Amino acid sequence: MSCSTGNTPVNPESKVDKATLSEAQDTSEKRIFISAVGDCMIGTNYPSANLLPPNDGKDIFRDAAPYLQKSDLAFGNCEGGFLTGEGPVKKCSDPTKCYAFKMPDHYAKHFVNAGFDILSIANNHVGDFGEVGRINTKKVLTEAGIYFAGLTSCPNTRFEKDGVKYGFCAFAPNNGTVSVNDIAKAKLIVQELNSNCDIVIVSFHAGGEGSGFRHLTNSNESYLGENRGNPQEFAKAVIDAGADIVFGHGPHVPRAMDIYKGKFIAYSLGNFATYARFSLKGYAGYAPLVTVEVNDKGDFISGEIVSFIQEGEGGPTLDVQGRVAKDIKDLTEADLPTSQLSIDSVGKISLKN
Repeated sequence: MSCSTGNTPVNPESKVDKATLSEAQDTSEKRIFISAVGDCMIGTNYPSANLLPPNDGKDIFRDAAPYLQKSDLAFGNCEGGFLTGEGPVKKCSDPTKCYAFKMPDHYAKHFVNAGFDILSIANNHVGDFGEVGRINTKKVLTEAGIYFAGLTSCPNTRFEKDGVKYGFCAFAPNNGTVSVNDIAKAKLIVQELNSNCDIVIVSFHAGGEGSGFRHLTNSNESYLGENRGNPQEFAKAVIDAGADIVFGHGPHVPRAMDIYKGKFIAYSLGNFATYARFSLKGYAGYAPLVTVEVNDKGDFISGEIVSFIQEGEGGPTLDVQGRVAKDIKDLTEADLPTSQLSIDSVGKISLKN
């Protein structure tokens, strides 16, 4: 089953031959700019409306919106669901390590106004209010015109924008989501999207959480007894299957970036707009906004990391010190020394000569 919004989806019967696309169009190579951020939870009305941001959340993306809006497509991870009313809250064995998030329904328009086109809903908080929350989240995003995917009830979506056919799918290790640990199934989903889309974007919520998980391990990672997958194995497998761009999130801190078979991977985009209920100390407050330039076959051309930071209760503001760009540069050089990607100290991303 494919998730869709009220906008025009791609006809699944129309095939795209990426090898001959440019020749068929008889034009110069099209260049596409796609921006992405990590976890976004812009205020929760549970357990109290006091956890909602000032000005009803209207200012939360103020600094980021100009960057998101100028791209051809903008992506983020929706870390939680939308539910103004009541729903069955999840049971927690240890309430001190358990949080439940639900953004008011009308907060979806803050994502629209900021420029988001796609949101992943594959994560450990989309089910905080059970099936009531999941159903309402799909309804709210559909009505807002935002594309989404990642639940077992809607593993992928296809749509067309500015003449480009996009396919999107999302994965996580959590109940109700499409499993990041079932790589064989993930590859089948990607292969099917690749058969009728120009650009296939894959999102995954995986890896351990916190500053102890800044570095890649190329192994399965566990957190609180849960298998959080092997991000490197997963990312390369979906690219082998036809993915063009892979955006990771979940550790709540940034991780390295890489290029594989000419395709871009961000292993973790960390937190981006997480108001009130998240620890934002140290690296958890680093909030990258990455823009990737690709051609009409999804091959990486260049990119840029714009450094934001979350301070106080949260919400991204421009970081004049450029800390997260420098951090991702250092992580990439340390963890992936043979990577074809080069990241400079101000966040410019290029291919090594």
